[in-house]
Amino acid sequence: MTGTGPPREASERLRRWRLVLGGGAADGTGHALSGRDAAMDGTLAALYGTQDKPRTGRDRTAGLGASAPSVARWLGDIRAYFPTSVVQVMQRDAVERLGLSALLLEPEMLQAVEADVHLVGTLLSLNKAMPETTKETARAVVRKVVDDLEKRLAARTRATLTGALDRSARVTRPRHHDIDWNRTIAANLKHYLPEYGTVVPERIVGYGRAARSVKKDVILCIDQSGSMAASVVHASVFGAVLASMRSISTRLVVFDTAVADLTDQLDDPVDVLFGTRLGGGTDINRALAYCQSRITRPAETVVVLISDLYEGGIRHEMLKRVAAMKASGVQFVALLALSDEGAPAYDREHAAALAARGAPAFACTPDLFPEVMAAAIEKRPLPIPDTA
Repeated sequence: MTGTGPPREASERLRRWRLVLGGGAADGTGHALSGRDAAMDGTLAALYGTQDKPRTGRDRTAGLGASAPSVARWLGDIRAYFPTSVVQVMQRDAVERLGLSALLLEPEMLQAVEADVHLVGTLLSLNKAMPETTKETARAVVRKVVDDLEKRLAARTRATLTGALDRSARVTRPRHHDIDWNRTIAANLKHYLPEYGTVVPERIVGYGRAARSVKKDVILCIDQSGSMAASVVHASVFGAVLASMRSISTRLVVFDTAVADLTDQLDDPVDVLFGTRLGGGTDINRALAYCQSRITRPAETVVVLISDLYEGGIRHEMLKRVAAMKASGVQFVALLALSDEGAPAYDREHAAALAARGAPAFACTPDLFPEVMAAAIEKRPLPIPDTA
């Protein structure tokens, strides 16, 4: 066994570098691949093997060509050789680098891909060009992603917001039947009298009388420009979850240069997504004007603007609307993105202007969103993530 360790480690390092560098005289490894490694290298070369050649339109010449059967085989190969997270990245790169969007309009292609949020965004951007023979398959792909997101996010969202709604509805002078005894005792433990073995309550906590009525109005205002695709998908899922809660009245508005109210489709987030049209310009001011016109209970309303803030409308009017809504008692939340994609590109000048008006704009992950909404419902500081 002596002396066999280092050579094996060195060989493994050369193997990995050879797969990364792609072979050829310039890779410097001198390592030959065979079997599964050679097949894996072929799938990588088909996508990444022509970086030094110009790739514009139909001049792109990676190993996939423009053939649906060859692409379908390649999709099957990468699923055999790589984990799901890597497969999703490679699919995304294939669409961007090789111009495969048109091939996604074919049902057999959609059946071969690994569905994720980014693929849904691509399909939604192609929605208007999609033939009828493909739409049913596309909806099935989108449905799978939406169902997976709901399973991951719905239960925690409902639990978090139900707690926030209960806390926001408590009163300090409740009737006897409305007293929350557990929280009343907890709030008065410092007034415990050991000689009497009892607590003397100085503050009584109770539930609101209208426990089953609508307690909060939530308006989700979503930018549907092309860069916001992942945010649109997540926001649609959250919109459906919020709409399922009796204590929250939920309105969902999407916009580019026009405004569309998709509230009547909230029972099915897939319908919401296919009601959007990713791409186009952005008129935040017009969208906020519509949302403002639908507010009837300012003190009980939360408006969530999800946008990168690249405004094509009237900037100063947009800022005035935000200030007016906040002055009326509306809780205004500005999210630069609602996704797991990391720091987004956004208009820093507009973000700073909103912050100066008491509405800081920040990116939010889907896992953080329930906490953000709970804080807005309870009218406490938002849990803004540290981006330093």
